[in-house]
Amino acid sequence: MHVLVLASFAPSLTGFRGPLIAEMVRRGWRVTAAAPDFDAASRAAVTALGARPVEVPMARTGMNPLADLAYRRTLISLLRREQPDVLLAYTIKPVIWGLLAARAVGVPRSVALITGLGYAFTDGTGGGLKRTIAGVMASTLYRLALRHADRVLFQNPDDRDLFMTQGLLRDRGQIAVVDGSGVDLDHYSPAPLPEAPVFLMIGRLLGAKGVREYAAASMALKARHPGARFQLVGWRDPGPDTVTEAELQGWIDGGIEYLGRLEDVRPAIADARVYVLPSYREGTPRSVLEAMAMGRPIITTDAPGCRETVVSGENGLLVPPRDAAALEAAMEQLLTNPAQTAAMGRASLECVRARYDVHRVNDQILSAVPD
Repeated sequence: MHVLVLASFAPSLTGFRGPLIAEMVRRGWRVTAAAPDFDAASRAAVTALGARPVEVPMARTGMNPLADLAYRRTLISLLRREQPDVLLAYTIKPVIWGLLAARAVGVPRSVALITGLGYAFTDGTGGGLKRTIAGVMASTLYRLALRHADRVLFQNPDDRDLFMTQGLLRDRGQIAVVDGSGVDLDHYSPAPLPEAPVFLMIGRLLGAKGVREYAAASMALKARHPGARFQLVGWRDPGPDTVTEAELQGWIDGGIEYLGRLEDVRPAIADARVYVLPSYREGTPRSVLEAMAMGRPIITTDAPGCRETVVSGENGLLVPPRDAAALEAAMEQLLTNPAQTAAMGRASLECVRARYDVHRVNDQILSAVPD
């Protein structure tokens, strides 16, 4: 069987879907991995998994209809040339335009992975009229594309319920909810919890990730607890919700340690005592699962996707989204209660082993793709 995996960013094929692609290859399937922005390293990484990389140009951000229609034409040509038995697409543009192209070409089976809803569906991200228009456009296009999908896989029940309420799906028979993307428990192995009070957040520097709330809480705590450390890993991603250079410099001046973009986040997680992700909405946050696998307590939001990863008081704390004061209080609670953080770290590890092992999750995903 020939499966074409369609993504919006080449490095994500190995960073987020590497074990899934490896499992498909292990089953004897022929895998083509298509995405924009391949470089020598990402091509080599995909090839090492046993798949064939294919460059597909795409404008990752923006709502230019001419660019998106050009992307659809490119995908139609790709699918006609490759003739896959199954299209497996994830992230918004590959899902929408990939499934519409698959319908036009007559690909026998298409599977959509809804890995998060992003800017167009997330309240409180700014943008006003522009975000409203983006939401209407995204809903309309999802409705057109997903009614032809054989399976639509969600990473949390909130996203599933939203799509059902908005009438974006054909019927319940299409739907399954899987436990995120999973995490490789061999790669992200437990690390001793450091004694030092070090907090860490990893993510793109977008308002919807809650990075502004993290910065505000961290700077307030730094003023009261100068021995504590507050670290930030990530990068500025172009778009209407991105953090400005001036904001970032202000946070650095306020005592936040900005580590930039890291290819390997494990050393940063190992150096941290508490992991924080105050996101407004996620599919299932991968960075949280990685921190849990390394035995870290989690502070995240009582928001779709995020709330799935934490039982508040057991392996971490849940706070309201967009509430810097509540986040600050939760961070201070764990800063001043080291015994509680140790117990929560152990609970995180137990939870991730029971629910989020990548091999278990891959079985959930591939059950939607017939052998």
